Amino acid sequence: MLYATGLIRSAALIAATTVTTVLASQGAMAEDVNLRFSWKLKGEYGFFYLGQEKGLYKDAGLSVTLGEGAGAQAALAALLQGQEDLAVVPGIFAITAIQKGMPVKIISLYQPAAPVVLISHPDNPVVKPSDLEGKSIASSIGETSTAYMDVFCGLNKIDCKKVNKIQMDSQTRIPQFVQKKVDVVGVYRTSDLPVLIDKTSTNFAVLDMEKFGLAVPGLAVVASADGVEKKGEVLRSFLSVTSKAIEMSRSDPAAATAALKAVWQAGPSDKVVREQVEATSESIPASTGKPLGWVEEKTIADALKLIGSVDEIGEPKPISTFYTNDLLTQ
Repeated sequence: MLYATGLIRSAALIAATTVTTVLASQGAMAEDVNLRFSWKLKGEYGFFYLGQEKGLYKDAGLSVTLGEGAGAQAALAALLQGQEDLAVVPGIFAITAIQKGMPVKIISLYQPAAPVVLISHPDNPVVKPSDLEGKSIASSIGETSTAYMDVFCGLNKIDCKKVNKIQMDSQTRIPQFVQKKVDVVGVYRTSDLPVLIDKTSTNFAVLDMEKFGLAVPGLAVVASADGVEKKGEVLRSFLSVTSKAIEMSRSDPAAATAALKAVWQAGPSDKVVREQVEATSESIPASTGKPLGWVEEKTIADALKLIGSVDEIGEPKPISTFYTNDLLTQ
């Protein structure tokens, strides 16, 4: 009897040890993925936090760290220095950096056209390109909505000389607009606009620049060329899970809002964050036979033309230099 009891205890000990070993092994196999955003927290990043909160990355064997940023340039620099595995930056910025020789690649482009809109006051509305003539618009260096204004005017056959671009510091653009010192200002529908409407209780007139032909690549995931080569399967898994998180955010924006607010207590109200989350979902084209984030060659080629219209970029690099779809799965 004592012998049988001893066997049972031994078997139980072996089983417990086996379970512990398996769990430890699974933990050891978790691959670290460090991601840096180009800016502070906003609803545009909600689906990443939903994926993390729901354990999607963990279930895929990934240990993901999400970090706020201080600009696209800093995020890409951290990527090259090996401090980060991924950077989430505006696609147009990544394309510019690659053209200048930075050894990084876009591995997913969620917004082929950034959700940039021009807003104006209801009593002096600008809702179509021709309405811009005779109006003043706030402009600052590197600001997307006015950087390509000449191209926008050309596309819509309006006289840009009749649009008064007023150069000012980026931090004063919106306050000057709110005070009606300028007629028009460019904002992001996915972040700035919900906050501004909430603060002013004003339903601004909106001109969607994409609908009138201006497509500036937006939200993109970028990896170093070295990272694509050495950590490709890990990045593939990350992108696959992120696609699931995007679809989950589409169907349950309240959950994405809650996941983001859990780490962003100082952020705007739940209502505003949810509006940002929903606007982001609208800005990401639904899958039509290709994986979410698929990069079209034409998108890159058109972006290079845009950049070349305002800056001397020299001979454009081969399109394949800028992106890869190899890490996206059907």
